[in-house]
Amino acid sequence: MLNKVNTLIMLKKARTFSTLFGSKSYFIPALLAKRQSSSAHSTLKEGNPPRHFEEIAIPVPWGHLSGKWYGPTNVRPIIGLHGWLDNAGTFDTLAPLLPQHIGFLCLDLPGHGRSSWLPFGMSYHSIDYVTLLLRVMNFYGWEKISMICHSMSSINGFVFSALFPEKIDIMVGLDNLKTITQSGAQIVDAYKKNLQDLMVFENRASDSYPPCYKWHELVHRLHHGTNKSVCREKCKYLLNRGVQPSEHEPKKYYFSRDNRLKKAFFYGFSNDVPIDMARRITSPYLFIKALNSTYYEPRKYFDETLDIMQKNPAFEYHEVTGTHHVHLNEPEKVAPIINSFINKWRPT
Repeated sequence: MLNKVNTLIMLKKARTFSTLFGSKSYFIPALLAKRQSSSAHSTLKEGNPPRHFEEIAIPVPWGHLSGKWYGPTNVRPIIGLHGWLDNAGTFDTLAPLLPQHIGFLCLDLPGHGRSSWLPFGMSYHSIDYVTLLLRVMNFYGWEKISMICHSMSSINGFVFSALFPEKIDIMVGLDNLKTITQSGAQIVDAYKKNLQDLMVFENRASDSYPPCYKWHELVHRLHHGTNKSVCREKCKYLLNRGVQPSEHEPKKYYFSRDNRLKKAFFYGFSNDVPIDMARRITSPYLFIKALNSTYYEPRKYFDETLDIMQKNPAFEYHEVTGTHHVHLNEPEKVAPIINSFINKWRPT
């Protein structure tokens, strides 16, 4: 499988690899994919070995998707999809604790991590990440997909599971269950504001170099930028994949994600849409809620959707103490639940 990825990219690299800042090196490493060890071993309990991974890249019409493929490559892996403004590093501490008989492919979504940005003139929209899953499936020739999704991606996994229940064999959602219910006025106002702000962000990105910080400043900004959801000790896993050294200021770094992601267009639905989606989900589905995280909407909407999903005999619901990033901070709390689910539905 990996040979297919690397061969196609080598053939197409002149056409597919471009960035908004020119030909920057941080989009190139996946071309020269080498076997390497995950840095996640430093967070594991004594006696747990690190899990090895390969850097991979998947061609897409606007460039490529980068990712980390843990474990076997001769069977269809489980896809790991991160949250908004995060990257594949969000699973660095969880990956070594997952079942070893199956691979785990953590992807950087467009504009995040080491994946290509969308071209100027385009904007990021949640539904495009659903389309992205179809692109990945088509590239590898998969008829079904397995996923572990956090936050924004958990919402996208919910949508994908409703639209294509026949293509899902296991779906694991972390902390965000569903699309956020909004009123008509909220939806219209959000679209107006984002459209106006997007133009400002584009002009700013094209005319200036991103601000740079010392490493301890990056940790501080990420820790507080996530409302302290990512503990300071685990910030390095997101930063290792999400920043680049400055070419102008020694010993400083800048966030390499696309700043236009801050004005991405998220689903705008009234409550009847997620309710109908929940009714359409029939595949094995595990959802884990972090109890020290918010619901991002009135609790009643969450409960109503959850009640419908629990009518699916293949649905499981669990709660764990921890923040929105509990899977990164304390992976030992969620790993046993996820492993039991995987071993039940994909035992070999």
